Amino acid sequence: MSVPSPTVRTRLYDTVLKEHFARHRQMALVSGPRQVGKTTTCRMEGTEYLNWDNADDRRFILKGPGAVAERLSLGRLREQIPIVVFDELHKQPKWKAFLKGFFDVYGERSRVIVTGSSRLDVFRRGGDSLMGRYFLYRMHPYSVGECLRIEIPADVIQSPRPIGNEDWNALWNHGGFPEPFLRRDVRFSRRWRSLRHEQLIREDVRTVAQIETLGALETLSQILAERSAQQLIYSNLSQQVGVSVDTAKRWVDILERLHYGFVVRPWFANVTKALRKEPKWFLRDWSDIADPGQKAETFVACHLLKAVEGWTDLGLGAFELRYMRDKLKREVDFLVVRDRKPWFLVEVKSRDTGLSDALGYFQKATKAKHAFQAIMELPYVNADCFARNEPIVVPVRTLLSQLP
Repeated sequence: MSVPSPTVRTRLYDTVLKEHFARHRQMALVSGPRQVGKTTTCRMEGTEYLNWDNADDRRFILKGPGAVAERLSLGRLREQIPIVVFDELHKQPKWKAFLKGFFDVYGERSRVIVTGSSRLDVFRRGGDSLMGRYFLYRMHPYSVGECLRIEIPADVIQSPRPIGNEDWNALWNHGGFPEPFLRRDVRFSRRWRSLRHEQLIREDVRTVAQIETLGALETLSQILAERSAQQLIYSNLSQQVGVSVDTAKRWVDILERLHYGFVVRPWFANVTKALRKEPKWFLRDWSDIADPGQKAETFVACHLLKAVEGWTDLGLGAFELRYMRDKLKREVDFLVVRDRKPWFLVEVKSRDTGLSDALGYFQKATKAKHAFQAIMELPYVNADCFARNEPIVVPVRTLLSQLP
């Protein structure tokens, strides 16, 4: 039986880039995991394209901004200002200096998009040389919200909408990365995940760090794949992999920079006996997690991370994703912080087993406005979760439909 080609969908980030260049002269830096759709989206918006991985393009980039401008004929009169896409430019050791020079000289004659599979850390090993010259957009896989709308939100919370069962099942079973999500073929998804992991360990790691023992790093990545939604105990990781604690921390940071996963740190302000150090680890791709509870928590974590980073990137406020746990082992899975103040709590459950006592306790301690116990198995309810302030049981489908 033949497998149909993936459906082409306009994405939220297509709209974001269009609005960016309609309103701003600054460069757009687009960061995100490998194969999340960055190149496709950026090339659709761009008129010129240079890829560091292409030997011909690399030769011109190494010659400097002037050579690139000459190749792109930026000295010619044009009806519209060209939009230049630099792909994987972070692999060039002096990429920030190149961009600074290009933008300062040719910023009025062009618009610039920079994208790459690593986190674009403009503050690392280069000071603030790009300050004022860029806006960062962090790209994520498909989510419930993006399946429902691609408009840029005017406010942080949207009205609830029902997601179709086909999209919901595809998200849960195949993840949100565009190719497996749109193909919806189990064999393809399995092979896609394996190849992506191999490319990340064997190729992408070399672009951000000098690591001789890739085998040990691969072992660490496999351990972390089994521990999504669990606390990171670096001493245990170091013993299992056979490296120092400092090395284990550094390798986790590298995997986070390459978007293999992310950490969520505890919130402890004004909370008695709260944990301060131990972060929780989450994979970026929840689709292959075997344990239903870990998968559900990771599914929601990825949606919440997309929301807080998206709201922040769009200038709607400063948002963080945290979790709550104290020394008495009371815990709530997530806390969303808005402008340095706790905003809403989320406890994720596969089944409805009644409200968690910890939810009310931590809402009172943090003074968060909302507290949700989000249940995976509950059907969609057409009601605004954020209309209630007391701890409340809500369907995951409803809550996530109100986020980007």
